[in-house]
Amino acid sequence: MPIAPSSSQASIAKSIDSLRDRLRSLQNGSGYWTGRLSTSALSTATAISALTLFRKGSTGGTVAPSLDLLIDRGVEWLLQAQNDDGGFGDTERSHSNIATTYLAIAALTLADRGADAATVLARAQQFVQKEGGWEGLRRRYGKDKTFVVPIMTNCALAGLVDWSEIPPLPFEAAALPQSWYRFAKMPVVSYAIPALVAIGQAHYHFAPPRNPILRGIRWLVLQRTYNVLRRMQPQSGGYLEAVPLTSFVLMSLASIGQAQSEVAVQAFRFLEDSILEDGSWPIDTNLATWVTSLTTRAALLDPKREAEDPLITEPTIQWLLECQHRVRHPFTGADPGGWGWTNLTGAVPDADDTPAALLALRAWKRTQDSISATTISERIDTACVSGIHWLLGLQNRDGGWPTFCRGWGTLPFDRSGSDLTAHAMRALLAWYDEPCAAKFRRPIDRALLLGLRYLEREQREDGSWLPLWFGNQDDPQEENPIYGTSRVLVGLADLRRSLADLSSSSLRQRDSSRIDAMIRAGVQYLERSQNPDGGWGGGNSLDYRYEISRKSGPRDKAGEKTVQSGNLEESIYDTPRTRFFTPSDSSSSIEETALAIEAILCCDTQQGTSGFIMRGIQFLEKANELGWSEVSWPIGFYFAKLWYHEQMYPIIFSLVAFSTFSDALRRQDI
Repeated sequence: MPIAPSSSQASIAKSIDSLRDRLRSLQNGSGYWTGRLSTSALSTATAISALTLFRKGSTGGTVAPSLDLLIDRGVEWLLQAQNDDGGFGDTERSHSNIATTYLAIAALTLADRGADAATVLARAQQFVQKEGGWEGLRRRYGKDKTFVVPIMTNCALAGLVDWSEIPPLPFEAAALPQSWYRFAKMPVVSYAIPALVAIGQAHYHFAPPRNPILRGIRWLVLQRTYNVLRRMQPQSGGYLEAVPLTSFVLMSLASIGQAQSEVAVQAFRFLEDSILEDGSWPIDTNLATWVTSLTTRAALLDPKREAEDPLITEPTIQWLLECQHRVRHPFTGADPGGWGWTNLTGAVPDADDTPAALLALRAWKRTQDSISATTISERIDTACVSGIHWLLGLQNRDGGWPTFCRGWGTLPFDRSGSDLTAHAMRALLAWYDEPCAAKFRRPIDRALLLGLRYLEREQREDGSWLPLWFGNQDDPQEENPIYGTSRVLVGLADLRRSLADLSSSSLRQRDSSRIDAMIRAGVQYLERSQNPDGGWGGGNSLDYRYEISRKSGPRDKAGEKTVQSGNLEESIYDTPRTRFFTPSDSSSSIEETALAIEAILCCDTQQGTSGFIMRGIQFLEKANELGWSEVSWPIGFYFAKLWYHEQMYPIIFSLVAFSTFSDALRRQDI
């Protein structure tokens, strides 16, 4: 089907070049990318609480001279972060929510800023009461105690709630052998064991159980479970490189006289090292491995352009290889072979970053004509064999892939995920025909069959899939079927193209028509979901014009910014809180639009999709011309549904969409 002339190869090439230039400007001298995560009111609030309690508990001990300054800077930032409705959001572009608002109240109460914070606290209290108070907080998280108990513990330490209102965490379970954790029916997800221990010990200290047997058992395992904390703590001091998790551990230990313990001091050092220039803290240090893997694959989708002006060099690949975990991980007990989200010591191997790295390495190897004779080729093969083995061992019995640990599955963020499963299947398919992976072909066949069955069960009646780690803050359920459907469709398209090469004839015979039906329903869902502006996703809170205006523009005498947008001139205060959340001219997000375009193009359904594609491409071209790709939007979920946005997502996802479209233009097959 011929392409309409409205988007030519020349205009697409211009967009690709501008995005590549942007990526080059963000690349560091070692050849990889660290990205930039959003500032976070939630992280800042927990850090303030932890540092305040650490200072109080360190009386007579060694306290860094910078501690008061860290707290003061965090408080000043937090006082300015309140939204118009009185609440606080996870990021500076997020809706207010009851969890972050409670944490902000606790932090400002502990920091005791008196009159400076009185108005802010009063408005925040009004917000949480409107949201249902403590019962509203419990409703938000249901049976998962991963986050609700830490929030209430933080509030108890600030004197805002009685300890009797807080469910005690069974920290004694952490004394079991690590391999038994998944059988112990933990009330928290697999990655929250440090919080289970530290918060559980704090609750035991302030409100010991009345049952003398249980009280005795917990007393006996205090030191043993503290040793678990010490074993799990990485060299950086930050559990999972996450400010909230590390802060909960630090505030709990500091409150029970353990401020000078090795774990607490290392946690303090992590918070000291993690503060941003503006006085806030991010949700995590960075996603360097993740964004470098995604960028590598994106850049290599256009081998000719990459050969002429490479973004991805051998140092990039060497760095990515060094990020692979080669020993059993002390945090989750994961076997060697996986990749985490960053090269820093707090990362844990998982089922999204490992496939991303495997796909990036396969793309690099495919574009290197002489790589088979090089040492790096041998390293890549060895690393990927280990990575494939790791992925195969992580698959759950339901056929899907979880994030970190096989077999937990009782709480939301430990279950199998459609986006993770499709990503893992793509990685296994990418290496299937490589000689180094020959011994895995039958296990891969079985894994693919089970994965396909899982994805078939998870497809919703409307044809969509839901992801585990991404959401849309304007969706009533905070779900993101655009992301989930797009990621699964790309995986199914890879599987459909590879069926003829798989060694299992039964997989080919039984499932080709099923895959076609799943793809058809998924593409139809995306077609129905396209917005009037040509893009996908987003919502009323999305306003690129406003966010761009905050970055630059002249100010009038009142200190407001004057923004030119076509023939429209308007004044906007230099703060996001005065604008939240008015309907905007453009409701689609760059991230979701780019993902949907890639998915539809990869599926190549020949069902009149060129009209949908053209409108989406035109939206992306306009966005790129206006500089909107410099504004990332909160579509990412961190642990326990904490929102984040990442600077590089709109750039990387757009580059993939434009490159995939450019290839289709050359083939003229849409």
